[in-house]
Amino acid sequence: MVLLVGGGVFFLLYCRFIPYRHFGHGIEILTGKYEDPTAPGDINHFQALSSALAATVGMGNISGVAIALGVGGPGAIFWMWITALVGMATKFFSCTLSILYRGKDTSGKIQGGPMFYIVEGLGKKWKPLAVFFSFAGLIGCTPMFQSNQLTQIVRDTVLAEQGWMGYDTMILADSVITETGFRLSDIIMGIILVFLVSLVIFGGIKRIGHVAARLVPAMVVIYVFTVIYIIIANIVDVPYYLALIVTDAFSGEAAAGGALGVVISNGIRRGAFSNEAGIGMEAMAHGAAKTREPVREGLVAMLEPAIDTLLICTMTAMALLMTGVWTDPTVDGITMTAMAFDAGVPVIGVYLLILCVLIFSITTMFTYSYYGTKCLNFLAGADKKHYYNYFYVFTIFFGSITTIDMVINLIDGMFALMAIPTMTASIILAPKVMEYTRDYFSRREQGDFDHY
Repeated sequence: MVLLVGGGVFFLLYCRFIPYRHFGHGIEILTGKYEDPTAPGDINHFQALSSALAATVGMGNISGVAIALGVGGPGAIFWMWITALVGMATKFFSCTLSILYRGKDTSGKIQGGPMFYIVEGLGKKWKPLAVFFSFAGLIGCTPMFQSNQLTQIVRDTVLAEQGWMGYDTMILADSVITETGFRLSDIIMGIILVFLVSLVIFGGIKRIGHVAARLVPAMVVIYVFTVIYIIIANIVDVPYYLALIVTDAFSGEAAAGGALGVVISNGIRRGAFSNEAGIGMEAMAHGAAKTREPVREGLVAMLEPAIDTLLICTMTAMALLMTGVWTDPTVDGITMTAMAFDAGVPVIGVYLLILCVLIFSITTMFTYSYYGTKCLNFLAGADKKHYYNYFYVFTIFFGSITTIDMVINLIDGMFALMAIPTMTASIILAPKVMEYTRDYFSRREQGDFDHY
């Protein structure tokens, strides 16, 4: 909390809101006006943003918000907003650094990310910090949360309604939990997810970026319009629930046990999981962008928390609050969101959610695999990085059959460990970012470049 929020506030004040004032320029960069086809990198600005959003716009926006509400109450959403506002500054600094201090792997290919800007920017003596990040990333970048929640919504909606619940690998038709405790439906879902994800992730970042650039906009539109329908249907309640989010953020009355600390910690944890600002994974995606101007990638990256947390997470929260499902202590995670969609959009709502969840989860799994291979690349060399994908697909299956509590605790812990080296290096190198930022905008004002 100190590093993510405190560090984000430091970045916010230190940059004097310069990146925020050029928010429109970041959108302009996405149009391709400033693309340089000869620049080093693998993907363009839009594909880099789409790949990063494919990871951030996912289950954290759907079931993560439900978990925050169920444990921390409406006030947790306010603290998610705070992580987004300061996270925009954090992403600007970390993703600018990911281009500014790109390094080369053992095959001579240019790479970006916290582990590389730690070594290239701070020096070889800081390599243990980079190694620390990479080890935590091997687990933190696994898709267990996504596969777990996707499996849960399929099990608790489609399969349960049809009476197709199965348990244990040996008793295919039995609906009673056996000694193993594993559901057949979860095992089958895990195998299907392993197959679908494997088709894409073994193709590397170019295939991931290509697929993400097509799926991410579609999933955002479907999800946003469905939630807008729920909000419009309950439009008179909007002022009340917005006020409740703000007031409960400082009272904690709706949190489990009525503890304000629970509200704040859950909001920040779920916000960090949602937009990943300061965790370091976003810097790995943007480090692959084709550009010679580090500041441009920082401006593109800071759009993510605005889209991810301020827009999509808020809309999810309003749907959960307006339909009243957040007050039911017997449901949590994705099941709570499914109930909200079913109540807000009868008959088709839950199926629209399943479609969104499927795309959200699958695209997140695509990008996370790239992050993990970069971590193994740094630790063991470029010739070994592909081995991570075999471990990765196993964690997809494991996440499908294990409990949500185990998954959340494990991933939250790894995210916290990844944030330590990412934020530490970003804070130390912040003066370099501002030096390049002032130079970039000075050249822009003088008209030194119209395109590249």
